Amino acid sequence: MLSYDSIASLVEAAEKEGKKISEVVLADQAADMGLSEEEVFAKMDHDVDVMIEAVQFGKRKDQKSTSGLTGGEGYKMDVYSTETKGGLSGNIVSRAMMRALSVSGCNASMGRIVATPTAGSCGIMPGCLLTLMEDKGMDRKDVVMSMFTAAAFGMVIAKNACIAGAQGGCQAECGMTAAAMVELSGGTPSQCADACAVAIANQLGLVCDPVAGLVEIPCVKRNAGGVVIAFSSADIALAGIGSCIPVDECIIAMRNVGNALPASLRETAGGGLAATPTGRRMKEQVFGKDKE
Repeated sequence: MLSYDSIASLVEAAEKEGKKISEVVLADQAADMGLSEEEVFAKMDHDVDVMIEAVQFGKRKDQKSTSGLTGGEGYKMDVYSTETKGGLSGNIVSRAMMRALSVSGCNASMGRIVATPTAGSCGIMPGCLLTLMEDKGMDRKDVVMSMFTAAAFGMVIAKNACIAGAQGGCQAECGMTAAAMVELSGGTPSQCADACAVAIANQLGLVCDPVAGLVEIPCVKRNAGGVVIAFSSADIALAGIGSCIPVDECIIAMRNVGNALPASLRETAGGGLAATPTGRRMKEQVFGKDKE
């Protein structure tokens, strides 16, 4: 059985068996759950359907969040990406951002999403992986398998650091997604680890400062930014550029940096963008003025 104590142990287990990380994780999870590998795979495959539905929901022209603060970002990005043939970022990245914005919009509208690993960062993984599947033509089965690698990395991060924005910012998902993309693109287990490390290193210290305490501003747009970090980190690793700091040390650093953040920057809406004059006005718009 895998311990999920470190990324290094996952890489070692996969290399020892000459398999992908996802393959050893799927076998381990099936044994742990008392199910067949086919049954466990089917559960993850269902999540892909939910992700696809969330994109469709969130990219509607009339999509509006429950609070009224956000809405339509997925639709606008869809139109822009199509009309400009990928805009400045190129077709693949712009389509990934569109999907990330759409899924985040679905979440803000109380729609059904897959928390990957949290609702506030729900757009990053589907934004990246669905784009590789639908726009780059990668096989759905391989996409589903890559999600087992992402999940395993997430389990290690949750065990040794944090995955909640309230603890240390929405950073884990960028590393998880980058690792999944590397495996999906034919990278080695060690390259998956490097991609995760680079993604974490490039987002250390991300604050959690939701305006009005709602997972909308700046969270919806940060999902699109997370997509770009995941893509760049995956490409860096696939180019053979390793991380100078081992991924497990990056995870511990993420924990330490998160612990050092003041309470005002941990989803309390007490600092950062939430504390700006506009942020405060938006809070009043939704909840009314605070009683003296």
